[in-house]
Amino acid sequence: MPEGVLSDRELRAAVRDGWIAAADGIDDRQFQPASLDLRLGPQAYQLRASFLPFRETVQGRLGDRGLADSDLVIDQLTLTGAGATLQRGSVYLIPLLESLALPEDVRGRSNPKSTTGRLDIFTRVITDATPRFDEIRAGYRGALYLEVSPQSFPVRVQIGASLNQLRLLCGQTALSDPALEALYRETPLLYDDDERPIPAERTVFNDGLCMGVDLSGRLTEGIIGYRAHPNPPAVDLSRIGFYDPAEFWEPIKRPARDAYILEANRFYILLSKERIRVPPEFAAEMVVYDAGAGEIRTHYAGFFDPGFGWGDGSILGTKVVMEVRAREVPFMVYDGQTSFKVWFERLRSRPERVYGADLGSSYQRQTLTLSKHFRRL
Repeated sequence: MPEGVLSDRELRAAVRDGWIAAADGIDDRQFQPASLDLRLGPQAYQLRASFLPFRETVQGRLGDRGLADSDLVIDQLTLTGAGATLQRGSVYLIPLLESLALPEDVRGRSNPKSTTGRLDIFTRVITDATPRFDEIRAGYRGALYLEVSPQSFPVRVQIGASLNQLRLLCGQTALSDPALEALYRETPLLYDDDERPIPAERTVFNDGLCMGVDLSGRLTEGIIGYRAHPNPPAVDLSRIGFYDPAEFWEPIKRPARDAYILEANRFYILLSKERIRVPPEFAAEMVVYDAGAGEIRTHYAGFFDPGFGWGDGSILGTKVVMEVRAREVPFMVYDGQTSFKVWFERLRSRPERVYGADLGSSYQRQTLTLSKHFRRL
Protein backbone atom coordinates (compact mmCIF):
# COMPACT_ATOMS: atom_id res chain seq x y z
CA MET A 1 0.00 0.00 0.00
CA PRO A 2 1.40 3.47 -0.86
CA GLU A 3 2.80 5.50 2.04
CA GLY A 4 1.13 8.62 3.37
CA VAL A 5 -1.85 10.06 5.24
CA LEU A 6 -5.22 8.97 3.88
CA SER A 7 -7.23 11.80 2.32
CA ASP A 8 -11.00 12.23 2.45
CA ARG A 9 -11.58 10.16 -0.70
CA GLU A 10 -9.63 7.26 0.85
CA LEU A 11 -11.41 7.66 4.18
CA ARG A 12 -14.71 7.25 2.36
CA ALA A 13 -13.35 4.08 0.79
CA ALA A 14 -12.22 2.92 4.24
CA VAL A 15 -15.79 3.29 5.49
CA ARG A 16 -17.14 1.35 2.49
CA ASP A 17 -14.58 -1.40 3.13
CA GLY A 18 -15.50 -1.67 6.81
CA TRP A 19 -12.27 -0.26 8.28
CA ILE A 20 -14.37 2.37 10.08
CA ALA A 21 -17.89 1.60 11.24
CA ALA A 22 -20.71 2.91 13.41
CA ALA A 23 -24.08 1.40 14.22
CA ASP A 24 -25.89 4.43 12.79
CA GLY A 25 -23.48 4.85 9.87
CA ILE A 26 -20.92 7.56 9.16
CA ASP A 27 -22.33 11.02 8.40
CA ASP A 28 -20.91 12.91 5.43
CA ARG A 29 -20.22 15.90 7.70
CA GLN A 30 -17.65 13.85 9.61
CA PHE A 31 -15.24 13.77 6.66
CA GLN A 32 -12.50 16.41 6.71
CA PRO A 33 -9.78 16.76 4.03
CA ALA A 34 -7.43 14.34 5.83
CA SER A 35 -9.29 13.21 8.95
CA LEU A 36 -12.59 11.94 10.27
CA ASP A 37 -14.52 13.53 13.12
CA LEU A 38 -15.31 11.00 15.85
CA ARG A 39 -18.55 11.25 17.84
CA LEU A 40 -19.48 10.79 21.48
CA GLY A 41 -21.67 7.84 22.36
CA PRO A 42 -24.75 7.88 24.62
CA GLN A 43 -22.99 7.33 27.97
CA ALA A 44 -20.19 9.02 29.89
CA TYR A 45 -18.45 7.62 32.96
CA GLN A 46 -16.82 9.85 35.55
CA LEU A 47 -13.57 8.24 36.70
CA ARG A 48 -11.48 8.43 39.84
CA ALA A 49 -8.36 8.70 37.68
CA SER A 50 -7.06 8.49 34.14
CA PHE A 51 -5.61 5.17 33.01
CA LEU A 52 -4.19 3.20 30.10
CA PRO A 53 -5.23 -0.44 29.55
CA PHE A 54 -1.65 -1.47 28.63
CA ARG A 55 -1.96 -5.17 27.65
CA GLU A 56 -5.67 -5.56 28.47
CA THR A 57 -8.91 -4.34 26.95
CA VAL A 58 -10.49 -1.22 28.37
CA GLN A 59 -13.41 -3.30 29.64
CA GLY A 60 -11.04 -5.84 31.17
CA ARG A 61 -9.00 -3.17 32.93
CA LEU A 62 -12.14 -1.68 34.45
CA GLY A 63 -13.35 -5.07 35.69
CA ASP A 64 -15.68 -7.87 34.65
CA ARG A 65 -18.76 -6.12 36.02
CA GLY A 66 -18.73 -3.56 33.21
CA LEU A 67 -18.08 0.14 33.08
CA ALA A 68 -20.98 1.24 35.26
CA ASP A 69 -19.99 -1.07 38.16
CA SER A 70 -16.22 -0.64 38.00
CA ASP A 71 -14.34 0.47 41.11
CA LEU A 72 -12.73 3.16 38.95
CA VAL A 73 -16.10 4.68 38.00
CA ILE A 74 -17.62 7.36 40.26
CA ASP A 75 -20.77 8.11 38.29
CA GLN A 76 -22.56 7.37 35.02
CA LEU A 77 -24.10 10.15 32.91
CA THR A 78 -26.42 9.97 29.93
CA LEU A 79 -25.63 12.14 26.92
CA THR A 80 -28.96 11.62 25.16
CA GLY A 81 -31.58 14.37 25.06
CA ALA A 82 -30.23 17.54 26.65
CA GLY A 83 -26.94 15.82 27.44
CA ALA A 84 -24.85 16.26 30.58
CA THR A 85 -22.43 18.80 32.03
CA LEU A 86 -18.83 17.68 32.48
CA GLN A 87 -17.19 19.44 35.41
CA ARG A 88 -13.79 21.11 35.46
CA GLY A 89 -10.95 18.97 36.73
CA SER A 90 -12.91 15.72 36.52
CA VAL A 91 -11.97 12.82 34.25
CA TYR A 92 -14.58 11.14 32.06
CA LEU A 93 -14.46 8.10 29.80
CA ILE A 94 -16.87 8.17 26.86
CA PRO A 95 -17.21 5.23 24.43
CA LEU A 96 -17.30 6.63 20.90
CA LEU A 97 -19.86 5.69 18.25
CA GLU A 98 -17.15 4.61 15.80
CA SER A 99 -15.09 1.42 15.87
CA LEU A 100 -12.16 0.26 13.75
CA ALA A 101 -11.06 -2.84 11.84
CA LEU A 102 -7.80 -1.62 10.29
CA PRO A 103 -5.60 -3.52 7.82
CA GLU A 104 -2.24 -4.68 9.14
CA ASP A 105 -0.37 -1.84 7.41
CA VAL A 106 -2.68 1.03 8.44
CA ARG A 107 -2.41 2.82 11.79
CA GLY A 108 -4.26 5.75 13.32
CA ARG A 109 -3.55 8.93 15.24
CA SER A 110 -6.04 11.17 17.02
CA ASN A 111 -6.05 14.81 18.08
CA PRO A 112 -8.58 17.20 19.64
CA LYS A 113 -10.49 19.41 17.23
CA SER A 114 -9.55 23.10 17.17
CA THR A 115 -12.70 24.11 19.03
CA THR A 116 -11.98 21.53 21.74
CA GLY A 117 -8.51 22.92 22.32
CA ARG A 118 -9.70 26.53 22.45
CA LEU A 119 -12.09 25.58 25.24
CA ASP A 120 -9.26 23.96 27.21
CA ILE A 121 -10.89 20.54 27.05
CA PHE A 122 -8.22 17.88 27.48
CA THR A 123 -9.11 14.82 25.37
CA ARG A 124 -7.25 11.62 24.49
CA VAL A 125 -8.32 8.51 22.60
CA ILE A 126 -7.86 5.15 24.32
CA THR A 127 -7.88 1.78 22.57
CA ASP A 128 -7.65 -1.78 23.85
CA ALA A 129 -4.24 -3.18 24.83
CA THR A 130 -2.32 0.03 24.21
CA PRO A 131 0.46 1.71 26.21
CA ARG A 132 -0.13 5.14 24.62
CA PHE A 133 -2.89 7.70 24.25
CA ASP A 134 -4.01 8.88 20.79
CA GLU A 135 -1.86 6.30 18.94
CA ILE A 136 -3.81 3.46 17.31
CA ARG A 137 -1.64 0.54 16.29
CA ALA A 138 -1.64 -0.89 12.78
CA GLY A 139 -4.25 -3.59 12.31
CA TYR A 140 -6.28 -2.51 15.35
CA ARG A 141 -9.74 -4.01 15.61
CA GLY A 142 -12.02 -2.81 18.34
CA ALA A 143 -13.80 -0.01 20.11
CA LEU A 144 -12.64 3.58 20.60
CA TYR A 145 -12.92 5.46 23.89
CA LEU A 146 -12.36 9.13 24.60
CA GLU A 147 -10.95 10.45 27.85
CA VAL A 148 -12.35 13.94 28.46
CA SER A 149 -11.26 16.37 31.17
CA PRO A 150 -12.47 20.00 30.99
CA GLN A 151 -9.86 22.30 32.50
CA SER A 152 -11.15 25.89 32.38
CA PHE A 153 -14.90 25.69 31.70
CA PRO A 154 -17.63 23.21 32.62
CA VAL A 155 -18.97 21.94 29.28
CA ARG A 156 -22.33 20.48 28.33
CA VAL A 157 -22.13 17.74 25.70
CA GLN A 158 -24.62 15.57 23.86
CA ILE A 159 -24.47 12.27 22.01
CA GLY A 160 -23.02 12.76 18.53
CA ALA A 161 -20.85 15.76 19.47
CA SER A 162 -17.34 15.68 17.97
CA LEU A 163 -14.46 16.60 20.26
CA ASN A 164 -11.64 14.87 18.41
CA GLN A 165 -10.65 13.58 14.99
CA LEU A 166 -8.87 10.59 13.52
CA ARG A 167 -6.16 10.33 10.88
CA LEU A 168 -5.22 7.08 9.20
CA LEU A 169 -1.64 6.60 8.04
CA CYS A 170 0.41 4.07 6.15
CA GLY A 171 4.20 3.76 6.22
CA GLN A 172 6.57 6.71 6.60
CA THR A 173 4.54 9.91 6.32
CA ALA A 174 6.54 12.76 7.91
CA LEU A 175 8.94 14.89 5.88
CA SER A 176 12.54 14.94 7.07
CA ASP A 177 14.08 18.35 7.69
CA PRO A 178 15.99 18.28 4.36
CA ALA A 179 12.79 17.33 2.49
CA LEU A 180 10.82 20.00 4.37
CA GLU A 181 13.41 22.65 3.55
CA ALA A 182 13.35 21.63 -0.12
CA LEU A 183 9.55 21.96 -0.13
CA TYR A 184 9.84 25.34 1.60
CA ARG A 185 12.26 26.68 -1.01
CA GLU A 186 9.89 25.59 -3.75
CA THR A 187 6.68 26.68 -1.98
CA PRO A 188 7.14 29.03 1.00
CA LEU A 189 5.18 27.77 4.01
CA LEU A 190 5.53 30.78 6.34
CA TYR A 191 4.52 34.38 5.66
CA ASP A 192 4.73 37.57 7.70
CA ASP A 193 1.88 39.96 8.51
CA ASP A 194 2.53 41.91 5.31
CA GLU A 195 1.89 38.69 3.34
CA ARG A 196 5.53 38.39 2.35
CA PRO A 197 7.16 34.94 2.36
CA ILE A 198 9.70 34.48 5.14
CA PRO A 199 13.00 33.41 3.51
CA ALA A 200 14.16 29.87 4.19
CA GLU A 201 17.40 31.31 5.58
CA ARG A 202 15.41 32.91 8.43
CA THR A 203 13.41 29.75 9.12
CA VAL A 204 14.38 27.11 11.68
CA PHE A 205 14.01 23.44 10.73
CA ASN A 206 14.35 21.23 13.80
CA ASP A 207 12.41 17.99 13.39
CA GLY A 208 9.71 20.17 11.87
CA LEU A 209 9.03 23.81 11.05
CA CYS A 210 9.55 26.06 14.11
CA MET A 211 7.15 28.94 14.85
CA GLY A 212 6.98 31.66 17.49
CA VAL A 213 4.51 33.66 19.57
CA ASP A 214 3.24 37.14 18.63
CA LEU A 215 3.12 39.74 21.41
CA SER A 216 2.91 42.76 19.11
CA GLY A 217 -0.89 43.06 18.91
CA ARG A 218 -0.38 44.64 15.50
CA LEU A 219 -3.41 43.03 13.83
CA THR A 220 -5.63 42.89 16.89
CA GLU A 221 -5.83 46.50 18.09
CA GLY A 222 -3.20 46.00 20.75
CA ILE A 223 -4.73 42.83 22.23
CA ILE A 224 -2.19 39.98 22.32
CA GLY A 225 -4.37 37.25 23.78
CA TYR A 226 -7.06 36.17 26.20
CA ARG A 227 -6.88 34.62 29.67
CA ALA A 228 -9.70 32.40 30.92
CA HIS A 229 -11.65 33.66 33.94
CA PRO A 230 -11.10 31.51 37.04
CA ASN A 231 -14.81 30.86 37.77
CA PRO A 232 -16.77 30.96 34.48
CA PRO A 233 -20.23 29.64 33.58
CA ALA A 234 -20.68 26.41 31.63
CA VAL A 235 -20.41 26.23 27.84
CA ASP A 236 -23.01 24.18 25.94
CA LEU A 237 -21.16 22.84 22.90
CA SER A 238 -24.36 22.84 20.83
CA ARG A 239 -24.66 26.64 21.04
CA ILE A 240 -22.69 28.38 18.29
CA GLY A 241 -22.00 32.13 18.42
CA PHE A 242 -24.05 32.31 21.60
CA TYR A 243 -21.85 33.37 24.52
CA ASP A 244 -20.53 36.79 25.50
CA PRO A 245 -16.72 36.48 25.62
CA ALA A 246 -16.54 38.93 28.55
CA GLU A 247 -18.15 36.33 30.83
CA PHE A 248 -15.38 33.85 30.10
CA TRP A 249 -12.26 35.71 28.95
CA GLU A 250 -10.06 38.61 29.98
CA PRO A 251 -8.34 40.45 27.09
CA ILE A 252 -4.58 40.92 27.48
CA LYS A 253 -3.18 44.23 26.25
CA ARG A 254 0.17 44.54 24.53
CA PRO A 255 2.90 44.76 27.18
CA ALA A 256 5.12 47.84 27.43
CA ARG A 257 8.09 45.71 26.43
CA ASP A 258 8.25 42.67 24.18
CA ALA A 259 7.64 40.16 26.96
CA TYR A 260 4.72 38.83 28.99
CA ILE A 261 4.57 36.68 32.14
CA LEU A 262 2.17 33.74 31.99
CA GLU A 263 0.69 32.91 35.38
CA ALA A 264 1.09 29.34 36.56
CA ASN A 265 -1.83 27.02 35.84
CA ARG A 266 -3.84 29.66 33.95
CA PHE A 267 -5.12 29.10 30.42
CA TYR A 268 -4.36 31.53 27.60
CA ILE A 269 -5.23 31.98 23.95
CA LEU A 270 -2.27 33.50 22.07
CA LEU A 271 -1.29 33.91 18.43
CA SER A 272 1.61 32.79 16.29
CA LYS A 273 4.13 35.30 14.97
CA GLU A 274 4.06 33.78 11.50
CA ARG A 275 1.30 32.78 9.11
CA ILE A 276 1.37 29.20 7.88
CA ARG A 277 0.30 27.64 4.56
CA VAL A 278 -0.39 23.93 4.12
CA PRO A 279 -0.35 22.90 0.44
CA PRO A 280 -3.23 20.63 -0.64
CA GLU A 281 -0.87 17.67 -1.13
CA PHE A 282 0.18 17.69 2.53
CA ALA A 283 -1.26 17.48 6.02
CA ALA A 284 0.42 19.05 9.05
CA GLU A 285 0.42 18.70 12.81
CA MET A 286 1.39 21.12 15.57
CA VAL A 287 3.68 19.44 18.11
CA VAL A 288 5.60 20.40 21.24
CA TYR A 289 8.81 22.25 20.38
CA ASP A 290 11.01 21.09 23.26
CA ALA A 291 10.04 20.36 26.84
CA GLY A 292 13.37 21.85 27.90
CA ALA A 293 12.61 25.17 26.18
CA GLY A 294 10.01 26.33 28.68
CA GLU A 295 7.54 25.34 31.37
CA ILE A 296 4.49 25.75 29.15
CA ARG A 297 2.12 23.59 27.18
CA THR A 298 1.55 25.35 23.88
CA HIS A 299 -1.31 23.43 22.31
CA TYR A 300 -4.03 20.84 22.68
CA ALA A 301 -5.36 20.65 19.12
CA GLY A 302 -2.69 19.83 16.58
CA PHE A 303 -4.02 18.85 13.14
CA PHE A 304 -3.84 21.25 10.20
CA ASP A 305 -5.88 20.08 7.23
CA PRO A 306 -4.62 20.26 3.65
CA GLY A 307 -5.35 23.78 2.40
CA PHE A 308 -5.15 25.51 5.80
CA GLY A 309 -3.85 29.01 5.08
CA TRP A 310 -3.99 28.14 1.37
CA GLY A 311 -7.62 27.75 0.31
CA ASP A 312 -7.83 28.06 -3.46
CA GLY A 313 -4.21 29.24 -3.54
CA SER A 314 -4.97 32.93 -3.02
CA ILE A 315 -4.54 32.94 0.78
CA LEU A 316 -1.00 33.83 1.84
CA GLY A 317 -0.97 32.05 5.17
CA THR A 318 -3.14 32.00 8.29
CA LYS A 319 -2.15 32.73 11.87
CA VAL A 320 -2.06 29.81 14.30
CA VAL A 321 -4.05 30.14 17.51
CA MET A 322 -2.07 28.75 20.43
CA GLU A 323 -3.71 27.18 23.48
CA VAL A 324 -1.19 27.88 26.21
CA ARG A 325 -0.90 26.88 29.85
CA ALA A 326 2.07 27.62 32.11
CA ARG A 327 2.74 24.61 34.29
CA GLU A 328 4.09 24.80 37.83
CA VAL A 329 5.69 28.25 37.82
CA PRO A 330 5.07 31.64 36.15
CA PHE A 331 6.91 31.83 32.84
CA MET A 332 8.00 34.82 30.77
CA VAL A 333 7.61 34.63 26.99
CA TYR A 334 9.17 37.03 24.50
CA ASP A 335 7.82 38.33 21.21
CA GLY A 336 8.84 35.92 18.47
CA GLN A 337 10.12 33.25 20.88
CA THR A 338 9.93 29.77 19.37
CA SER A 339 6.99 28.05 21.04
CA PHE A 340 6.01 25.10 18.86
CA LYS A 341 6.85 23.31 15.64
CA VAL A 342 4.85 21.82 12.81
CA TRP A 343 5.33 18.45 11.17
CA PHE A 344 4.39 18.11 7.51
CA GLU A 345 3.19 14.74 6.21
CA ARG A 346 2.60 13.48 2.69
CA LEU A 347 -0.90 12.58 1.60
CA ARG A 348 -1.45 9.42 -0.41
CA SER A 349 -3.75 11.37 -2.72
CA ARG A 350 -5.02 14.93 -3.06
CA PRO A 351 -8.30 15.41 -1.14
CA GLU A 352 -11.58 16.08 -2.90
CA ARG A 353 -12.01 19.26 -0.84
CA VAL A 354 -9.40 21.28 1.00
CA TYR A 355 -9.78 23.29 4.19
CA GLY A 356 -12.05 26.28 3.77
CA ALA A 357 -13.40 25.34 0.35
CA ASP A 358 -17.11 24.53 0.74
CA LEU A 359 -16.46 22.93 4.13
CA GLY A 360 -17.73 25.69 6.40
CA SER A 361 -14.29 25.83 7.99
CA SER A 362 -14.35 28.10 11.04
CA TYR A 363 -10.78 29.36 11.22
CA GLN A 364 -9.38 29.79 7.69
CA ARG A 365 -8.65 33.54 7.91
CA GLN A 366 -8.37 33.74 11.68
CA THR A 367 -6.36 36.17 13.72
CA LEU A 368 -6.91 36.05 17.50
CA THR A 369 -10.05 33.91 17.37
CA LEU A 370 -11.88 32.27 20.27
CA SER A 371 -13.89 29.09 19.76
CA LYS A 372 -16.99 29.29 17.58
CA HIS A 373 -19.27 29.20 20.64
CA PHE A 374 -18.46 32.84 21.46
CA ARG A 375 -19.80 35.89 19.70
CA ARG A 376 -17.17 37.54 17.51
CA LEU A 377 -15.51 40.53 19.12
